[in-house]
Amino acid sequence: MDTNYEERNKAQIIRQDARNCFVESRSDAFEIGKIHFEFATYDTSKDKGKRQTNHVHIYLDVSEFYGLAHMVLHGHIHGTMSQYKRIIKEIEDYKSANSNQLSSELQEKQKQINKPLFQSLGGTSADKLRQSGRERPDGMSLSRSIALSVGGKVDYLLCAESGPGQADAKGLIVPKYGNSPEQRVSVAMNWQALNEIMLITKTHYEAWLAAKYTAEFGGNHKTQSNPQKNQAQQEPSPDNIGDSTNTDDIDLF
Repeated sequence: MDTNYEERNKAQIIRQDARNCFVESRSDAFEIGKIHFEFATYDTSKDKGKRQTNHVHIYLDVSEFYGLAHMVLHGHIHGTMSQYKRIIKEIEDYKSANSNQLSSELQEKQKQINKPLFQSLGGTSADKLRQSGRERPDGMSLSRSIALSVGGKVDYLLCAESGPGQADAKGLIVPKYGNSPEQRVSVAMNWQALNEIMLITKTHYEAWLAAKYTAEFGGNHKTQSNPQKNQAQQEPSPDNIGDSTNTDDIDLF
């Protein structure tokens, strides 16, 4: 038995695979109020230990994840996806009949469907990178983003990117890599797979939270403060959570 494999994957909740890539949710950031999604692409033709080609870690605030999960599990996202699919077909039919020209109305609709259904920007500031000994060669912040978009041949594309970024006035890490991220993973999935990753991750978090309340408060029925209220909202350290994970040795079939 590969004990390192077992230890590394102890925090894995659910994994969704697509062609030469996957996304998995993990429980190792619950303690700091984050939901951790790990994205990776791989090339099975390469030697073991060198198969990973892209790798992105995303940390969503629990409240932001719950907002997304609610929209998915209650059908809002799926309804919007269906609407966008109808617009895509309308645009394709119009182009076929009009030499790829679009009316002004359809141009506006195309702009609408090109926007993600959900997007979240995050990352680690240049100051925090320096403090943890992970300063980028360019001295910039590390931007991480996740977006859910309508797919062409599939229902959805769940995409994660990372690259150079810059903190704005509010402290948000804004991408500064244009259309060329350093790392990019796009996982195609149908609506059932999206439901699964949302529902199972949400269920695991709620189970963890219930266990935490039970362990901390036991039979004490007095009103307690939210255990997450004073949790640090910084990016998890690669020494104990995501960035040190090497998926090259994970079973990729």
